[in-house]
Amino acid sequence: MREFARQAYNLLGIRLSSTQVEALRIYERELLAWNEKVNLTAIREPEQIRIKHFLDSLTCLLAINEPARSKIIDVGSGAGFPGLPLKILYPSIQLTLVESVGKKASFCRHMVQLLKLEGVEVLQERAEIVGRKPAHREQYDWVIARAVAVMNVLAEYILPLAKVGGTALAMKGESAPAEAHAAESAIKLLGGHIRKLIPVTLPGVVEERYLIVVDKVVATPDQYPRRVGLPSKRPLQAVPEPDRR
Repeated sequence: MREFARQAYNLLGIRLSSTQVEALRIYERELLAWNEKVNLTAIREPEQIRIKHFLDSLTCLLAINEPARSKIIDVGSGAGFPGLPLKILYPSIQLTLVESVGKKASFCRHMVQLLKLEGVEVLQERAEIVGRKPAHREQYDWVIARAVAVMNVLAEYILPLAKVGGTALAMKGESAPAEAHAAESAIKLLGGHIRKLIPVTLPGVVEERYLIVVDKVVATPDQYPRRVGLPSKRPLQAVPEPDRR
């Protein structure tokens, strides 16, 4: 963990306290133990967990200003990434984790209890359902999703949850620039505007990573998100360019 703490400082300029390092150590231990029984993640080596889960989660801080004062929802959280590492660093975050798979949601609840994290809600729900609930629709400063869906599908999951003036943050791989371009009209339809793409380089990881930062500029139309399954089956398409020939 000493090397991880050094990497976090070099990449993000954050100094981890001994309490935070110990919480992440417990998280890693529990993730490895649960992974022996249920398949939570394909990443099973401690060093890779620290870089590709913990450090990758914390790269959200390259985009999020004043995280300690934020109300954040993590959509498709899996085994708690990126939401729980952010909560460990900033305990005052009001955090909601959305995970539809029961065993993963159960692990998230286990970690919240074990680490005594306050102000965390775990929802075993589909994003399309959560996005229609008044308690969650357009209620969040930041809506974060990591490796969930292609961008024009993902936008329909996350933008309905961001309040006007809030931000959606999609954590993506090397396809991010092309995905962002293809999803521009869908994002606009849902009330968003792409502010920027932030390139991310993790130590020892060759693959390119990006944060797609989308500002919520107007309210999402009432008909979105559509019912469960439709966003992925019938993704919002780009508006065709007029033929100028």
